[in-house]
Amino acid sequence: MAIFLRIFSLCLVCCLPLIITPWAVLADPSVELLRVPEGGLQPEVLLDARGDLHLLYFSGEASGGDLHYTHASVPSTPDKMPDWTPPIRVNDQEGSAIAIGTVRGGHLALGAGYVHITWMSANRDDPGMYYTRSDSDDGFEPQRNVTRNEHHLDGGGSIAADDAGQVHVAWHAGLKEPTRSPWVTTSFDSGRTFTPEAQANPVETGACGCCGMRAAAESEVYILYRAATQGTQRGMQLLHNTTGQYQQIALDEWEATTCPMSTASIHPFKDGALLAWERAGQIWWSSVLTGQVARPVAVAGEGTARKHPTISRDDQGQILIAWAEGTGWARGGDLVWQLYDRDQVPISSGRMEGAIPTWSRSAAVARPGGGFYLIH
Repeated sequence: MAIFLRIFSLCLVCCLPLIITPWAVLADPSVELLRVPEGGLQPEVLLDARGDLHLLYFSGEASGGDLHYTHASVPSTPDKMPDWTPPIRVNDQEGSAIAIGTVRGGHLALGAGYVHITWMSANRDDPGMYYTRSDSDDGFEPQRNVTRNEHHLDGGGSIAADDAGQVHVAWHAGLKEPTRSPWVTTSFDSGRTFTPEAQANPVETGACGCCGMRAAAESEVYILYRAATQGTQRGMQLLHNTTGQYQQIALDEWEATTCPMSTASIHPFKDGALLAWERAGQIWWSSVLTGQVARPVAVAGEGTARKHPTISRDDQGQILIAWAEGTGWARGGDLVWQLYDRDQVPISSGRMEGAIPTWSRSAAVARPGGGFYLIH
């Protein structure tokens, strides 16, 4: 059962962000904090059209563990917490998922009545991206490796799906960073069959070997990945697809000689999406609408060790961005968040010390009618 932490008081942007201990939570009433069931890691959460929450999380040994799925209806009143169903193990091959580095966990998508899940293999002798979807018995089909040719994976992968039955599994692969590329395999029948993978980026940029990807879809498919041009140019790249061909936009520039092991977040909506990513210890975000990207802006406040962003927008137009601070290799850290109003003006912020376990991150999702759940 998730631990529900009700949020009581408002921290105005003109004040210093609240420092929150694990035993007391004080912040904006629009944000409710939930702990992942059973102490799980790397939550992925989505809300469907019926108002039900779908949650994916990792448990077990970080080098070879399992993915679990649960769901719950959003409570009708704010004084109640979601009542999660008993979790179901997603991977039928025990220990076949991986969490080391935080960038390599499972990813979740909803589409055409199915729950779609993908993850990078934990078995070096069977490299690739595994995929499964929900079945009619409230479980999941046997996992399948959907990679056919491009097996030099790292950094995990991601998945996007829509209600037209299209499912896109993405990853990056290649022997060396400057020549790595993002690859996508697509299903047009809700995950029953997949095409051979095809290179998605029209511009050769390389791909940062240990950085995670993020894919999402609504009316358009969006993919974020980090470049590695000449092994040093590691700006964030956006791929978007409406007609079968991916268009590519460089969101920023970042010169770095080493991989930052970063992740990114996408909140899709009709004709566009919100994007959030890391650069040089700071969290940056932007929006894309009908293929046009707004000027990226940094999250309020000085950033030196901000990582693993999550972004969401509610029915009132409020935007929540959360991230981890102080995390590193085999080290957890603090959960921090910033809330914006519909005019993108910061209105409140908060911090919960020690809330991010080792190898984990947070996930934000909008509640029906307004407000957010922030799961950690």
